Amino acid sequence: MHYALVFSTSTQPTSIESRSTIKLDASAWLTDLNGHFAFLQPYTNVNWLDPGCAAEIMCQPENSFTAEDTTNNSDFQALRHAAAARHLDVNIVPNNERQKKLLIADMDSTIITSESLDDLAEMAGIGDEVAAITQKSMSGEIDFENSLLERVAMLRGQSNRLFSNLIAAAELTPGAIVLVRTMRANGAKCYLISGGFDFMTRPVAALCGFHDHHANHMHVDAGKILGTVETPVLDRKAKASYLAHYCNIHNIDITEAVTIGDGANDLAMLKAAGMGVAFSGKPILRDTISIQLNHTDLRGLLYLQGYHKDSFISG
Repeated sequence: MHYALVFSTSTQPTSIESRSTIKLDASAWLTDLNGHFAFLQPYTNVNWLDPGCAAEIMCQPENSFTAEDTTNNSDFQALRHAAAARHLDVNIVPNNERQKKLLIADMDSTIITSESLDDLAEMAGIGDEVAAITQKSMSGEIDFENSLLERVAMLRGQSNRLFSNLIAAAELTPGAIVLVRTMRANGAKCYLISGGFDFMTRPVAALCGFHDHHANHMHVDAGKILGTVETPVLDRKAKASYLAHYCNIHNIDITEAVTIGDGANDLAMLKAAGMGVAFSGKPILRDTISIQLNHTDLRGLLYLQGYHKDSFISG
């Protein structure tokens, strides 16, 4: 099978000034790593997807190589470790059907830069207590539903004006709008599926251009947060169910879907999709999900699909 070996970064992009410099940069960028990826049997020269930020090399490794299991491949892990030391992500994806027809994205710490419930608690003056529970939940140490109900209960009696404050303070992750609008322009269906709350997914989805959004709903009465959530809670299983649902209604094979998220709540949908991507993933994802973006913003998901910068649709 033919694969694309993709190197990318947003952390320390290479500086380029002219076309001749691009070639020199490509050589300098990858020469030190060449010995680490020789086992993948590369057969093309480097191709820049985004000069200075993303490049790909076509490979045809031995039949025993399995791209879905690189977390257990010592040679690939050595390559990834060497690339990470240079602030680079390295991933390998099948070269066929790279451009996906369906995007399912997590919101907190993926499409936006922070955990919205933690930020809401911070505004309410109970940030440390809630954040500690969130950390355990996202790492898979405690059950997501129980942790969500516990954290929301701690907000009981707070004004729902905090919702507007939170929306105003939220920041999109760099590349979020470009990711969604570029995929939509190329015919993909895009959905924001969050274990967070719909008061936040609604404006975020609209700003980025998602077709629709799904999240939990926090009960409010007379301007006060009641400390309860509509059930059933949107959890790990629900995210995977939405993936299957949208594949079904759009007649898209699950191999043609891409999912992206950062925590334990995203694990099932990342494993199920044709391309599941851990975005600055918690340890549970880094240990189990083969495709990882740790040094690249959300444009990295476009590079993985073979998009060139010239085809990006900006906000």
